[in-house]
Amino acid sequence: MDRRPFVAAMAAAVGTADASTELAVNGGAPVRTTPLHAGNWGPEYYDDKEKAELAGVVDSRHPFRFGGGRGQDAPVKVLTFEKEFAQRMGARYALGVTSGTAALEVAYNALAIGPGDEVILPAWAWHSDAMAVVRSGALPVFAEIDESFNIDPNDIEHRITPHTKVIVAVHLQGNPADLDKILPVAKKHGLKLLEDSAQAVGASYKGRPTGSIGDIAIYSHQETKTITSGEGGTVVTSDPVLFERALRFHDVGGLRRPQQAMLPKVQLNPFVAANFRMSEFTGGVMLAQLRKLDAILEATRRNAARVYEGVRDLPGIRFRSRPDPAGETGVAVFIRFETKSRCDKFVEAMRAEGVPVSKPGGSVVLPIQTYIEKKITVHPAWPTWTSERGKAIQYGAANCPRTIDILERFAGPAMHPKHTDQDVKDIIAAIRKVYPQVT
Repeated sequence: MDRRPFVAAMAAAVGTADASTELAVNGGAPVRTTPLHAGNWGPEYYDDKEKAELAGVVDSRHPFRFGGGRGQDAPVKVLTFEKEFAQRMGARYALGVTSGTAALEVAYNALAIGPGDEVILPAWAWHSDAMAVVRSGALPVFAEIDESFNIDPNDIEHRITPHTKVIVAVHLQGNPADLDKILPVAKKHGLKLLEDSAQAVGASYKGRPTGSIGDIAIYSHQETKTITSGEGGTVVTSDPVLFERALRFHDVGGLRRPQQAMLPKVQLNPFVAANFRMSEFTGGVMLAQLRKLDAILEATRRNAARVYEGVRDLPGIRFRSRPDPAGETGVAVFIRFETKSRCDKFVEAMRAEGVPVSKPGGSVVLPIQTYIEKKITVHPAWPTWTSERGKAIQYGAANCPRTIDILERFAGPAMHPKHTDQDVKDIIAAIRKVYPQVT
C-alpha cells in the first residue's frame, strides 16, 4: 500500500488537529461521546457452531474425552481440536489441557525442569510463568524487557549459569519476541527454548506460527485470549519425547491408546504426575473457535494497520518495537513517550476524548511481586529458594529498572476485530488531536 494517499484520505476524513484544537480534558468537544466497542474477542464470535459442538457432547453422554463405551458416532472433540490446532500452528503434536497455567506446568515438566535448575524468563509476564517454575522446584531468573515488551535478547546471556536449562520467550500482547536473536543464544549454550504464546494465539514470526519455532510451546484459551472456552490451554511440540512426557504428566503418568498411537514408539516409563485433561465440552468450544481464528485475526490486524497508517506521519511519533509487524495480532497500538508524565497526560486526555487508552497490561512485573521478592512458597522446605544459589539471588525493583521504566512510558488504544470504520476513524482522530499537544 502507498501510505501517502491513505494518510491524506484519513486526514481529510478525521481532520488534522493542531495545538489550537481545544482538548476535551481542557473543556473542548470530545471526538466521540459513545463508548468504543469493547469486550473479549472470542466470545463475540460465539454462535450456533459452538452450540452445536456442546450439544453433540450432551447428546453423547460422554463429556470425558477418554470415556468408555463410546460408539462409532461418539464425539472426539478434544482429539479433533488437537489435530487441527497442531496443523494450524505448524507443529507435529498438540495436547489440550485445562488452562494456560496447566500448559506451562506440563511444558516445564516435559522439559524435565526440577530442583537445582534455572529458567530465564522476562521480568514482565503473567504470574503463571514464574509460578510454574517455582512449583517445579526450579529457580526463576528474570531478564529485562525491551521496547517490544518482550524479553530483551541482549539481557539473556550474562544471566546464564551452569544451572540454566531453559529460556522462555513470552510473546506478550500479541507481539512476537525477537526469536532471530534469542534462538542463537539458546543454541550456543545448549538450552531449550519454551515459547509462551498465551497472549499471541495466531501470531507468527517471519512466516511461521509462534509456538512452532522453539522446542515446546504453550497457548492459553482463557476468556481474554484470541480464541476462548473460558479456560483451557494447549501444549505443542514436534519432539516425540517431549510430547510423551507432556502426555504422561497431564494424565497421571500414563498413556492412553489414541495418543500412544501418535508416537513413533513409547520411550518412557510412568512417573509421578498430575491431571490436567481437557474435557469434551472445552474441546468442542475450542474446535469451533479455532475454525474462526483467522477471520478474527484478519479483522483485528486490518483495524490496527489502519491506525498505524493514520497516525504514522505525526512528527516524532514512535511505536512499540515490533520484530515482525506482519506477524503480530494487532492487540493494541502502543505509542512511546520520553517521560512517564507525558504518557500519563496522554492517557488522561485520550480518555476525555472518548477514546480510552491504557498502558501495557495483561501481565505483571514479576520480581516485585511479594511472593517472589520475599521468596514465599507453599512450604518453607520447598527447594526453589533453599539452595545456596536460591538463597543468594535477589529480586525486587532493582532487578528490573528498565522494565519498569518502559512500561510507564507506553500507552495506546486496544484494538478489536469488531471495531467499525467509524471507530477506527475516531481512534485516529483522537490520537492526531491529542498527541501533538502532550509531546
